[in-house]
Amino acid sequence: MDRRWVGAAYFRDSYRAPMHRSDAGAVDLFLGIFAHRPTWIRVILMIRNAAASLCGLDAPTAAEVMNPVFKARYAVGDRIGAWPIFALTDNELVAGRDNRHLDFRVSVLRMVDGGTASVVVSTVCVVHNTFGKVYLFCIVPFHSWGVRRLISNAVTSGRL
Repeated sequence: MDRRWVGAAYFRDSYRAPMHRSDAGAVDLFLGIFAHRPTWIRVILMIRNAAASLCGLDAPTAAEVMNPVFKARYAVGDRIGAWPIFALTDNELVAGRDNRHLDFRVSVLRMVDGGTASVVVSTVCVVHNTFGKVYLFCIVPFHSWGVRRLISNAVTSGRL
């Protein structure tokens, strides 16, 4: 992820998990985590997105949340699920969304340290106004818990 983004962040977090699939690239890891959301998380996202849309914000549709489209190959500019891809290498995929209240990026980074492979999932939010700060205040507790849960499920299911 671009260091300028991290430096400008109003909110950022990062979670690391072990990888057991040494052949997994950035796209595989992203899909292993975010393409397997439980129904209850999808319902919460649909409610949040409906409220965001009422406020005039760009948000995924219910169809994009419930039935995301995934492809065999991706490039910068493509959408992976509901999010545009901003950067893509063999080891990192950065996706996100830009809105009036805040811009966010999610990085899924494959790391190898001393022969041990792991995945690091980071979220960075740059706020543009008070609404962005209020939104994050309300969302961060759910975000942090949800991301940890998605990563844990991916590890337990052997997708990482």
